[in-house]
Amino acid sequence: MIAIIDYGVGNLRSVEKAFHAIGSDAILTKDIDVILSAAAVVLPGVGAFEDGMDNLRDNGLIDVVKTLIKRGTPFFGICLGMQMLLEIGDESNEAIATKLDEKDIPGLGILKGRVKRFPETDGLKVPQMGWNTVSYKEGSRLFKSIPQDQFFYFVHSYYCDLSNVADVSGVTDYGVLYHSALERGNLFATQFHPEKSGELGLKMLRNFVAITEGTLF
Repeated sequence: MIAIIDYGVGNLRSVEKAFHAIGSDAILTKDIDVILSAAAVVLPGVGAFEDGMDNLRDNGLIDVVKTLIKRGTPFFGICLGMQMLLEIGDESNEAIATKLDEKDIPGLGILKGRVKRFPETDGLKVPQMGWNTVSYKEGSRLFKSIPQDQFFYFVHSYYCDLSNVADVSGVTDYGVLYHSALERGNLFATQFHPEKSGELGLKMLRNFVAITEGTLF
């Protein structure tokens, strides 16, 4: 069973429906015992970095996430769920209101790096909303059997800047070349939304399920 963490943010049901569409036994839950006993765990999310961290904390889930990753449970962060894996995020409610460049909101600290706001660039709207390409690293398990430089669906104003490039499995260009996918051991994450990315997104979710089952080679 795959547990999708319910921590009170948007877009969770669409992730659950996408897993059901590929025949996966996935449930949306905030029950800590269920999450800790799951074969794999997904942390999706849309919204502000600060709100996401507050919601995880309010639901007693910060240590749960850290425990899952430390003990090797396959874990997939999507969009905000990817961003919160990093040490620091700039996206506070104050930063959104004033367009400040930095506002040091602590993340989960699983990975070294910072979540930064896209620069205001002529011709590029912030947030990035729509389809963009991802170039991925050879040998990526998450992108297995997916052609290079395919389009996936993005909705975000902030992007991940990982300190350790060895953790980066995919990059995307939107005014800056940024890290849009990561893989490290049992840990996987994408800035884009596989559940909104058509057949290629569903293929990626199938790859994740196969990783959890030990059938992806």
